[in-house]
Amino acid sequence: MQGGKYAVYFELSEELQAIRKVARDFAVNEIGPTVAEDDRAHRFRRDLVEKMADLGFLGCPIPEEYGGNGMGFLAATIIAEEIARVHSSMRLPFNMNTNGPALTLLKFGTEEQRKKYVPGLVSGKILGCFAITEPNTGSDVASMRTTAIRDGDRYVLNGSKMWISNAQVADVALVYAYTDPSQRVKGMSAFIIETNTPGFMATPIEDKLGTWAAPCGEITFENCRIPLDALIGKEGDGFKICMSQLDDTRLGCAAGGLGVAQASLDAAIEYANQREQFGQPVGRFQMIQDLIAQMVVEVEAARLLVYRAAWMRDQGMSCTREISIGKYAAGEAANKCADMAMKVLGAYGYSEEYPVARYYRDAKSYQIVEGTSQIQKIIIAQDALGYRKANRS
Repeated sequence: MQGGKYAVYFELSEELQAIRKVARDFAVNEIGPTVAEDDRAHRFRRDLVEKMADLGFLGCPIPEEYGGNGMGFLAATIIAEEIARVHSSMRLPFNMNTNGPALTLLKFGTEEQRKKYVPGLVSGKILGCFAITEPNTGSDVASMRTTAIRDGDRYVLNGSKMWISNAQVADVALVYAYTDPSQRVKGMSAFIIETNTPGFMATPIEDKLGTWAAPCGEITFENCRIPLDALIGKEGDGFKICMSQLDDTRLGCAAGGLGVAQASLDAAIEYANQREQFGQPVGRFQMIQDLIAQMVVEVEAARLLVYRAAWMRDQGMSCTREISIGKYAAGEAANKCADMAMKVLGAYGYSEEYPVARYYRDAKSYQIVEGTSQIQKIIIAQDALGYRKANRS
């Protein structure tokens, strides 16, 4: 970029550019050939998760002693973006394995818990999930009803969780429940639970708008007895742990939104240069150029905001605000760009012949999961107004 005397340059390091190329090549060559077929069949590809893990994709923010490579959050963001650019459903493992359970255990778990679960999550040998949302509990995390009441040398879980990604395929679950419901958020606790525990039941949710190849389901706990050492941190730490986890998983969602936004732009540009009307490519028409220009700005603005948040996480800086800004911008960019790509392609965008219909379906989730766009706006506004300063993590 040039700006005369006050020029400012922003460029990824050669290492990060190389990481992007590896991720892009993998997505195009390994995921791309069967993406349409896998999506239509609602087929979850555990083999691709293991291949991504073999390349170190799931280990970027994880230290080497636990099986990671320590390359950081920006590297992880770039990789997740490139995967989502080809198939948004395959972006989910970055949150289900790494940004959710693995990072939470690293920050709040015991050394025994870290050694037992984190290497397996990073290697893809085990699959993870995290369970916050309930049938009557979405943005209001404190209103959850699932309980984990201590009974001798066990906690007994009862309740249900809804819209849980990986519910029916996960080997371990990061679960939030009340150990003392009378204390509200101060009575919430976090647990790491093996899904083969009696009383843990997962039921698939098949009919959803998008991310068809990403498993999603409901988890029910019926007198599910788990050992005391399943507790993460101390009793009552659950709400604090949950809010910290959401910072990390929101960053993963933001990366996915970038991928869908970029894919929509890619498809619109390709079509605009190939489709001819009135004797010339439709890209020559100013109305199409208007849409392309808007998409470029949406993608590049969101990318800079998301990368800033990831860079701040790598520096160990407080960045709840910046993550919310990035997550909001990327989610909105994904939806705006998918919508505008649909307009560029017209009827072809509405068909399954082109991938734009999939981008349109998949984009919507990025305005909902890990805190809706409305929740992100509340966080951003309350920070600006000075109401949340003490709560920044």
